[in-house]
Amino acid sequence: MSATLDDAEPFVHPALFYRGTDEYLAGTVPFIEAGLEAGQPVAVAVPGPRLALLRKELGDASRDVKMLDMTVAGRNPGRIIPGVLRAFADSHRDAEHVRIIGEPIWAGRSATEYPACVQHEALINLAFTGRPVTILCPYDTIELDPRVISDAALTHPTVIDNAKTTVSTVYDPGTVIQAYNRPLPAPGPDARHHVILDFDIDNLVQAREVAARIATRAGLPPATVGDLEIAVNELASNSVRHGGGRGTLRVWADSALVCQISDAGHLTDPLAGREPVGLGGNGGRGLLMVNHIADLLRVHTGPDGTTIQARFSLQTSG
Repeated sequence: MSATLDDAEPFVHPALFYRGTDEYLAGTVPFIEAGLEAGQPVAVAVPGPRLALLRKELGDASRDVKMLDMTVAGRNPGRIIPGVLRAFADSHRDAEHVRIIGEPIWAGRSATEYPACVQHEALINLAFTGRPVTILCPYDTIELDPRVISDAALTHPTVIDNAKTTVSTVYDPGTVIQAYNRPLPAPGPDARHHVILDFDIDNLVQAREVAARIATRAGLPPATVGDLEIAVNELASNSVRHGGGRGTLRVWADSALVCQISDAGHLTDPLAGREPVGLGGNGGRGLLMVNHIADLLRVHTGPDGTTIQARFSLQTSG
């Protein structure tokens, strides 16, 4: 499926391919300045070093731009739509148009994180269709793997390269969402503290306690252990309500503390857990909460069941 430039569609989602600092600034600064000159709300969510670069280039004008370090605000790609993009756009619903620069994929992203990143880029198109918003997504064509650049053409209707905007002839976000709906990484040979617990409504408390005990033993800070308990409670409760009444919890430590929940349910809404849920919402609140808590959330779902991994960093710095 290829994209067309449809003037009737107010949502615009271009990928910006850049090589080095000069091309980065040439593709982003005029975008920001044009928005400010038009009186449009502008937000920038990019990795810290790029954020500092833009602040310096914009000078005093940077004070009129909402600026976020994507390595913090978007550490978990699943929280970017609700916690960054929608949070900003929804706070300016009365604006004629909103501009956002979002750079969710950078060279430091791990292979474990990448599937959630590229699914995020595909899902932006579903989350914002019909809204007067432009989200410009920069891609470093020197530092990033060629596969990432190829995927960007699948997830963005248009591509900006060498100051030229072209329609992507391969645009197909639905294919990307399915292609990266892959079985999740199993515990490796170096995994520590591996436990398995089958649960139902009668032992949800035990599931939380087991996860907290392993997390503490693995060295997760006490405050994060509390977050982990909330995440396990939400995911396990979802299994009881929507996954056949029972599920299986696996907890282990490798480079992160991993809590995995498997059940017989099937998540059919690709935006589940990635959109804000109002007070009157009937579902999705638990998964949304876990997206805000975890450092990474990965999902594999299908007619045979669903597996969700919530990962919590064990690093003490960085």
